[in-house]
Amino acid sequence: DKVIRVVPESERETQILRAAFNRLKVDLWQPSSPLHIVEGTVADVRVPQNVTRSLLPYLQQANIHYTILISDLQQAIENQTGMRSHRNRRSLSEYNYEAYHSLEEIEDWMHYLNRTYSDLVHMFSVGKSYEGRPLYVVKLGKRSRPYKKAVWIDCGIHAREWIGPAFCQWFVKEALQTYQTDPDMRKMLTQLYFYIMPVFNVDGYHFSWTNDRFWRKTRSKNVRFHCHGVDANRNWKVKWCDEGASLHPCDDTYCGPFPESEPEVKAVAHFLRKHRKQIKAYLSFHAYAQMLLYPYSYKYATIPNFNCVESAAYNAVNALQSAYGVRYRYGPASSTLYVSSGSSMDWAYKNGIPYAFAFELRDTGHFGFLLPETLIKPTCTETMLAVKNITLHLLKKCH
Repeated sequence: DKVIRVVPESERETQILRAAFNRLKVDLWQPSSPLHIVEGTVADVRVPQNVTRSLLPYLQQANIHYTILISDLQQAIENQTGMRSHRNRRSLSEYNYEAYHSLEEIEDWMHYLNRTYSDLVHMFSVGKSYEGRPLYVVKLGKRSRPYKKAVWIDCGIHAREWIGPAFCQWFVKEALQTYQTDPDMRKMLTQLYFYIMPVFNVDGYHFSWTNDRFWRKTRSKNVRFHCHGVDANRNWKVKWCDEGASLHPCDDTYCGPFPESEPEVKAVAHFLRKHRKQIKAYLSFHAYAQMLLYPYSYKYATIPNFNCVESAAYNAVNALQSAYGVRYRYGPASSTLYVSSGSSMDWAYKNGIPYAFAFELRDTGHFGFLLPETLIKPTCTETMLAVKNITLHLLKKCH
């Protein structure tokens, strides 16, 4: 299998690509659906070996230029996960935050923190996944007073975006390690609670380790089709299954049979509804595109508190860039990325959480979903600066 990149240069090329990708049922890495392929924007496509033979000559014939991003995908996967087999299993106290971890390892790590840092960490489950796994959340913060504002952070709504869960773990590590020495972190953990969900889509994430590295959706079964899963970021009750979502169960952006059909989405939505007076920010971590997005996703319109959110985003992106010079684009999701309905970010915003953001972490497609473990540290370090920046912005009154 290969990953190729095409940038359609005309309406004709756009139509040809949409038709070809629909017909061949290729795996689009970005954008998430052939509908989003437009003139001048990048499309990254995973092409199975058997399709390569027909697709690439077809593109050449149609005079459509493409570049090969990854020439041997299997080799690239093995490069990323091959090191794991002989990587010594370190004890939890020496947990390696610069490696990707399986669901089991992440859950063990959470239990360990819960036991070890009982003054700052409280772990609980908000429900069960489709396959019956617990949906764990870590509550992080000093129990300084009964009522505190809170920030919600989730990672891994899309299973194959492994850098997300890696960042959630990194965030917790940083908080616990720098709480004593960093006045900003101390302030954050004293004045706020953080609810952190390292793996939102637990079934899908597990499946991306055991069966299909590029699985995106949940793992619920569809009665009429032999396709599994729903896009957990199209399943929320906000303009559900409108533009940018698919009604077809086999599509990557399938919105599900009804809003909150997925137990994972339902459980988190229930938790957020219950705590909506307390939760002031919702941060969701995805990959890849290097963007910081805020509402709306489902329409082109300006949010009421645009000025506060926009300045928070602007400052966060600058803070992020200060680490390694990596420039993130930022703006409303609809115009910065593409229109999509039923997203968690829009839902959180519509449910009264004033700061709702979705991060698209590194990179811009060179590695795509296979971001090497050597890039976990720089990615998480720069992202940490952005998240701290947003959090501190939250603690100041914005008019």
